[in-house]
Amino acid sequence: MKKATIIAALLIASAATTFAQTWSIDKAHSRLGFNVTHMGISETSGSFKITDAKITSSKPDFSDAVVELTADVKSVNTENEMRDKHLQGADFFDAEKYPTLTFKSTSFKKVSGKKYKVAGQLTLHGVTKPVELDVTFNGTVENPMSKKTMAGFNIAGIVKRSEFGIATGMPATMLGDGVALQASTEFQKD
Repeated sequence: MKKATIIAALLIASAATTFAQTWSIDKAHSRLGFNVTHMGISETSGSFKITDAKITSSKPDFSDAVVELTADVKSVNTENEMRDKHLQGADFFDAEKYPTLTFKSTSFKKVSGKKYKVAGQLTLHGVTKPVELDVTFNGTVENPMSKKTMAGFNIAGIVKRSEFGIATGMPATMLGDGVALQASTEFQKD
């Protein structure tokens, strides 16, 4: 009896893996941004180029999705060249030593309707920490030009720069510790 149960479990697991679909990032229509408070009176915004991202899911509502993302830290862009160079340096991201940030999900759970929570491991500045982000699944549509199925997501959450060892000598009164992450992404079904 145990042997039959094990075989059945393996077949079910194999079937789930077989039917999993992969979705690749559409870089031209995706953005990874951040906002941080400056001196308690304003916000500075920036972005990183997403170099690679994919979603693997066997369910059409993505409730079992696995998300992986890599972004180029050297691409940090705040619309100010001098500040961008400073952010790339050792005082902040130390982009020469830590050229990428990565995220790999550990769970992707539907909360209600189009709202989800994604939990995972964020690696930034050589430090890996668990984070949880809010996700809105904007649906799927066929791209009229490529005829490929596309899926859209908005992602938001807050991480503490101090937990990743970024600008630890900078007081929170000068630069907020909480950094708001926002991503707007499109994925193409492979």
